[in-house]
Amino acid sequence: MPLVAIEEHWVAPGLTSALKALPRPDESLAFNEMGDHRHRLEDLGEERIAAMDAQGIDISVLALTPPGTQPLSAEQARHLSRAANDTAIAAVDKNPTRFRALSTLPMSSPEHVVDELVRAKGLGHVGTMVYGRSGDRFLDDPAYDEFFAAAAELGQPVFIHPQIPSDAVRDASYRGLGELTDLALATFGWGWHLDTATAALRLILRGTFDRHPALQIVLGHWGEMLLFWLDRADSLSRLAGLQRPVSDYIRTNFHITVSGMLNPALLHHALSVTTIDRLIFSTDYPFQHPTQDEINSFLAHFTSDEDRQKFSSANAAALFDLEL
Repeated sequence: MPLVAIEEHWVAPGLTSALKALPRPDESLAFNEMGDHRHRLEDLGEERIAAMDAQGIDISVLALTPPGTQPLSAEQARHLSRAANDTAIAAVDKNPTRFRALSTLPMSSPEHVVDELVRAKGLGHVGTMVYGRSGDRFLDDPAYDEFFAAAAELGQPVFIHPQIPSDAVRDASYRGLGELTDLALATFGWGWHLDTATAALRLILRGTFDRHPALQIVLGHWGEMLLFWLDRADSLSRLAGLQRPVSDYIRTNFHITVSGMLNPALLHHALSVTTIDRLIFSTDYPFQHPTQDEINSFLAHFTSDEDRQKFSSANAAALFDLEL
């Protein structure tokens, strides 16, 4: 049974340099420097494949690590998004049986996003990864509606990945506990996930999926907390003038990946609010390190070989049009 992991991060040294040169660099870049993360992120060859082999992973879908190119100026974002997409596809072309890739897009230059999405698909990218905000512009801003229309038409799934909340939100909710605790609370401990869930919810409330019913979104970390609050979120549907409950859009337009969080309790809850056809495996490489034994132990919690295969590879193959 093949195993496909769809949220496996990498980074380009030139992009790292550009992000660090910003007047106020994204503090979450520090996570890329911890331990051997930077080495693992920059490697798109033999060592990454060896790590995959040790975990029993057959195909990794490569995606830039946060924050991508979104904090950059429009010009920088266009240049470095293009360069990153070329680099990722070169890695895929070198190891076509082991890698696929999600594109990165110049979201700080909305008028150029569709062109790069089209170009990236032509290169062979199987989807794209974006973040919930570029500067002060939310992902549901009308400036991006052409992008979502194109993603739906081209069959390019959009993975919405966490990013650090804005300074205003951090000042209001994530400061005053000490420098390291503040950063952890604003990122992996809470803020990343709430921020991403809010971005996804805003897309629903904006009517994005009524306008573009074929659009498919991917959320990591078991749905970024959104799956656990659908009873209340459904109450927003009528107020927003939606055609269906929020939970219905989740079941038809969203796919959920586990990001290395191999917790059977989370699996049980996810299956209570969506279907097995919407769940996909990932490890969030290199930030999570599940062993092959841990992965196999988790896979044993599926109730049938058919469901196990859907989660392991078939759902990813269908969503990203992969040949296994």
